[in-house]
Amino acid sequence: MATKRKATAAQKGKDARAKVVIDQITDVAGSLHGTIGKRGSPRLDFPSRTLANVVYDEKQGYFEIGKQKVERALTYNTVKTFAQTLRFMALSKEMIERNDFATKRDAYYQSKNWGEAKFDEQPESDAVMDDVEALFSTYDVSREDLRFHPEEHGGAVAGQLVVLDADSETGETIEIDCTRFGSGSYTIPHSVEGLGFRTDARFILAIETGGIFERLNYHKYWQKANCILVELGGVPTRATRRFIRRLSEHRGKPFIPVYAFTDCDPYAFANIYRTLKVGSGNAAHISRFFCVPQATFLGVTPQDILDHKLMDATHKLLEVDIKRAKDALKNDPFFQMQPKWQKAVRQQMAMGVRAEQQAFAKWDLNYVMDKYLPAKLKNPKSFLP
Repeated sequence: MATKRKATAAQKGKDARAKVVIDQITDVAGSLHGTIGKRGSPRLDFPSRTLANVVYDEKQGYFEIGKQKVERALTYNTVKTFAQTLRFMALSKEMIERNDFATKRDAYYQSKNWGEAKFDEQPESDAVMDDVEALFSTYDVSREDLRFHPEEHGGAVAGQLVVLDADSETGETIEIDCTRFGSGSYTIPHSVEGLGFRTDARFILAIETGGIFERLNYHKYWQKANCILVELGGVPTRATRRFIRRLSEHRGKPFIPVYAFTDCDPYAFANIYRTLKVGSGNAAHISRFFCVPQATFLGVTPQDILDHKLMDATHKLLEVDIKRAKDALKNDPFFQMQPKWQKAVRQQMAMGVRAEQQAFAKWDLNYVMDKYLPAKLKNPKSFLP
C-alpha cells in the first residue's frame, strides 16, 4: 500500500516554503522592532473581514478580500492583544523550525505559559489566530503554512491516484496507492502542502455524501471511469478543498476537471458547492488558497429530478431551504453573476422539492453508477458553472 523512496521535489518544495514563511514572520517582527527602536508607535494592519469587503471576480474565479484594512496599534487598551499576536507569530516560527504543528486547542493551552498574555477562554485564542492568518494572508501565507492545523481532517479518497507523502523523521517519500485500500480509502491529512501526486485520471468526482462515495468505491467505479473519488462529507474542510485544488492543478494546464456531485437542495448549492468553487464570504482572505475555481456542478439538479422521474422520491422544501435559496439569489455575489444558477434555483423553488443523491435508488441500487453518471458525463459542457 505504501512504499518509501528518497526525498523528492515535494519535500524540497516543502522545505523551501518553510524558509519563505519564516522570512515573512521575521520581516513583520523586524519592522515592528525597528519602529519601536525609533520610538514610534508599532501597528499591524489586518484586512477587514466583512462581507462589505468581499468581491467576486468571475475571471479570477473566487471570492477575494477587498482593500479595506483594520489597524491595530499598540496602546494601553490593546497591549494584551498585541502581545498575544506576537506570541502567536513566535510560536509559528518555532513550530516551523522544529517541523511541528499545533491545533487551535493546542495553541490555547500553550498560551497558559505566556504569563499576562495568556488567554482566559479559547474563543479569544481562536479570534487572535484568525487575525494572524488574515495578517499573513496578504503575504500569500496560509494558516497551514504557519503550522496551525485544523482539528478536522479531510475527506476520503479512492481511485486512480498515487499520493506522494514524506516520512516526518527521515524525509523519505512514501508512495500511497489509492487503488489498494481494499474496502477502505485514503484519508486526506490535516495539511496537504507537502504532498505530491501521480495520476492519469480523466477527472475528479467530488461527492457530498459518504453513502454514495462508499457505493462507488465498493464497486470500483473509479476503475471503470478512470477517475478519482473524493468524499466531501458536507461542506468540505479546508484540507479537502486544498487537496482537490492541488491535485487538479499538479499537472499544469489543462487542469484535471473537477465535477461536484451533491444533493439537490439550496444548502448543497449555496454552501457546499459554492464554498468548494469560490470560497465563503467570511473567509475571503484565504479563498485563493482553498477554492477550486475550475470545479463545475455535475448534479443533482432540479432538471435531473424531472429527467429521471424522481418526483415521488423527493422531499418538500422547508422554510429554511426557501430562505437560503432567496438569500443566494439576492445577496450571494457568485449566484448574482451566474444566470444558469439563478434559473436552476428558481426552478427548484417553483417545484417546491429537494432530492438526495440516494433518490436514484428508486430505480436500482446501482442506478447512479450504471445510468446516471455515464449519461451525465457524455456532456460535461452542460454542467452548471
